[in-house]
Amino acid sequence: MLPLSIFSINLLSGNLLLLSALLIIVAVLVAKLGARVGAPALLLFLGIGILSGQDGMGIRFENLSLAENLGHFAMTVILFYGGLETSFKEVRPVVKQGVLLATLGEFLMVSLTGLALYLFARPFVGGSSSSVLGCLLLATVMSSTDSSSVFSILRNRKLRLREGIGPTLELESVNNDPIAMTLTILLVELFPLVEAGEMGTWALIGRGAGMFVLQIGIGLVIGVGIGYGSAWLLSRLNLPNGSLYSIFIMSLGFFASGLASFCSGNGLLAAYLTAIIIGNRSEVPFKKEILNFMAGMSWLMQLVMFLMLGLLARPSEMSGVFGPAALIALIMIFVTRPLSVFLTLLPFRQMSFRAKAYISWVGLKGAGPILFALYPVVEGMQGASLVFNVVFCVTLISLVVQGMTLTPMSRWLKLAYDEDPEVETFGMDMPEEMGMLRDHVVGEEELTGGGTLRDLHLPHGIRVVMVRRDGKYLVPHGSMVLHKGDHLIIVMGESDD
Repeated sequence: MLPLSIFSINLLSGNLLLLSALLIIVAVLVAKLGARVGAPALLLFLGIGILSGQDGMGIRFENLSLAENLGHFAMTVILFYGGLETSFKEVRPVVKQGVLLATLGEFLMVSLTGLALYLFARPFVGGSSSSVLGCLLLATVMSSTDSSSVFSILRNRKLRLREGIGPTLELESVNNDPIAMTLTILLVELFPLVEAGEMGTWALIGRGAGMFVLQIGIGLVIGVGIGYGSAWLLSRLNLPNGSLYSIFIMSLGFFASGLASFCSGNGLLAAYLTAIIIGNRSEVPFKKEILNFMAGMSWLMQLVMFLMLGLLARPSEMSGVFGPAALIALIMIFVTRPLSVFLTLLPFRQMSFRAKAYISWVGLKGAGPILFALYPVVEGMQGASLVFNVVFCVTLISLVVQGMTLTPMSRWLKLAYDEDPEVETFGMDMPEEMGMLRDHVVGEEELTGGGTLRDLHLPHGIRVVMVRRDGKYLVPHGSMVLHKGDHLIIVMGESDD
């Protein structure tokens, strides 16, 4: 008997709490070690799930419907947090690029990948993927740039990229996930009708386009409506603490997602738009505490989702498709993704070739494609398990090849800024209109004029609020003697001097 084969994941099982805690603790510790070698934490979470699963340590988890629902819940939380963190000021210069990549770029990626699958990989994968529509379904499931992977890897590695690449990639990833999900659901619904000969090609295109516009339109209207309604309500609500605000705001995101889904719209898009509008309202109280709460929730959802999807994997069933999956992954990484990006960004001549090349490289796959691959499995489509196994292998290859090389690639292309020193904010939530916190390290040349804080002759609008020296925090005053290497925590803002 395998070491953990006594465990069977069931919501009513008394072992669930013990098993969940054990897996999460191991995943967090392994992620800490993996960060030293540049391995994406999400790849490690997925790996732990695979090793703990039925083909590894013996944990049995076979409830695909539950996995699909939990995955959708987790993606809602992740996208909602991404929306709260999205700044209009940072996004505005690149909104056209990001939205075009998420829409036109997504359709190009699906079309080019579907064509490549039909021409080169169709004999290998077989099953439902032997038809044109089957190849399109597989391409759609794998096409999106996964938002959880982009947010986790780019933000956690604190990559500061030139030419607005960071906001562009985040905009693309959070907007093409809902589109990929909508297209996947449409193809899964329409596939049986086409296979049975009940619908022709043009009828399929017309019905699919109508359903797509309806889902995206409803999600857009509900997201914007609830977003502005929530912002109005929050400006008049007076809750006693930040914890209640955090729970209330997260519930608003769930409400937007649930209402959009109830009305046959896209819930992920509705939750994301609601979060963007709420997040850019500076009068929301306890904003820093809310973001910290949502960051923790987002990490928990990513961890749980990748562990859960790893538990579903059966390496013994994937060995036969790994070769074709590797071929598909290479085609997507080096051919269809670059083509779709360069064609989409063709009108933006001010964007350098290096920037477009890097965006092409960050076509990361993650939990989104694996989750979308569950839809045809749950619906019982013929060959759906093969699609799931191929997508899982492609995701693993993407996280290894692309996820582990994002930082070196950004430096090789000379697109990364030097990392700013981390600023100690002492838990303060400072609104933008009050200024910016910065951490300045005192250099030897600054001490030649006298050596005291007063002798620095700081420009108007800059105030030193704290001095950090040898791990201690000192309250500053004009006659304080500074030492080389002191950290000055300064506020930069307007002054009436």
